[in-house]
Amino acid sequence: MRILLLAFVLALGIAVGAVVPAVSGFVRNTLAAAGMSSSFFALAASPGTETPAAKPDHAEGDGHDHDKPAAKGAESQSRGEHAHSEAEGEEGHIKMTSEQAEAQAIKIAKAAGGTLSQHIVVPGTITPDTDRIARVPARVAGTVAEMRKRLGDDVKKGEVVAILDSREVADAKSEYLTASVKTELEKTNFDRQQALWDKRISAESAFLNAKAVYSEASLRQDLARQKLSALGLNAAEVAKSAKQDETTPNTSSLRQYELRSPLAGRIVERKVDVGTSVGKEGDPSDVYTVADLSTVWIELSVATSELAKVKEGANVTVSPRQEGGERHERGKVIFVSPLLNAETRAARVVVALPNKDMAWRPGTFVTAEVEVATDQVPVRVAKSALQTIEGKRVVFVRTEEGFEKREIEVGRSDDDAFEVVSGLKSGEEIAVANTFLLKAELGKSEADHAH
Repeated sequence: MRILLLAFVLALGIAVGAVVPAVSGFVRNTLAAAGMSSSFFALAASPGTETPAAKPDHAEGDGHDHDKPAAKGAESQSRGEHAHSEAEGEEGHIKMTSEQAEAQAIKIAKAAGGTLSQHIVVPGTITPDTDRIARVPARVAGTVAEMRKRLGDDVKKGEVVAILDSREVADAKSEYLTASVKTELEKTNFDRQQALWDKRISAESAFLNAKAVYSEASLRQDLARQKLSALGLNAAEVAKSAKQDETTPNTSSLRQYELRSPLAGRIVERKVDVGTSVGKEGDPSDVYTVADLSTVWIELSVATSELAKVKEGANVTVSPRQEGGERHERGKVIFVSPLLNAETRAARVVVALPNKDMAWRPGTFVTAEVEVATDQVPVRVAKSALQTIEGKRVVFVRTEEGFEKREIEVGRSDDDAFEVVSGLKSGEEIAVANTFLLKAELGKSEADHAH
């Protein structure tokens, strides 16, 4: 009964308190006297309903405003979230991991000192290296019996490339072989006469006569050997071939003359065919042209006004003159002529150029950038590392979280790089390739931050 009575009084008090604010305090005091906590009152009140008496009650209670701490907490949380968003979109910074940079082919390198080069651009023509080109001459008169190499074939130094059939060679070989046989016979006779003379068995005249004949035969043999040598033949090989011919009577090497390559290279010209007469007046004087094109020359024509700048040993960058030619190769100036061409008033400059893959063909027109001066700078940055943002030159410096935009001041330059005057120190890591991706990412980040 007591509980029912209190519930009735409570409901009545709430209803009256909604109309008369002062009654609310009375009701609370009554409940407290009856042993009911204020929480019971809170449960009885409808959710979201704020009674006008609540504020006076708080004032009458502990004297603290319970709504303020909550407001402060919300404000603090809002301020923390704002600070966090500012840190993420901080101007000039890009968050990017090493894996992300590598996936986008953004290369990173340390800024360092280097050399800036000044160049002049001149036209040129590729020619064979005259020290690496040779002809295979027909030293004797004869007929081409065999051609062992085709156009474009590789050859080694001393390799047999053709065989001639020559009566001149046959005569020279025969003369040497005959002289050799006669010398051997006369030597035998001389040795016998000397032994008899030593024993005083024969007359001195016979000994002296044998000696004179042997000396004459030896002289003839020496002359025949020199003739072979003039034809490019080896006397020992001729004698060896003659002995082999004795065992094979149906084959004779007496008339054969081997033509050998004077250097290693490639057959670039074939001038005769099998059956062609060579060696005589009016006949072709050589059968092949062999060239080693692993190194070629570039003939440059440098104007008088630029000639003083060009030095032997200078680096040269060569590129094809035709459009679309992206190949580049580096060579060196090996000769600067002290004479001027009377018609063009230009000097001949020769550049040696490596050509291991045989891509540079003699006769091709090229463009050459000749290095004429070099400057050492403390910080050198490749042009691919620079971007222009709001009219200022910038680089992207690597940081722990990604990249930082850094404004720099540039000075001298060449075809590939700039000198950095200020804004970047040697040793700092920067992006040097695909930096336009970082520029785009930075613009996107700043746009999002602005919104």
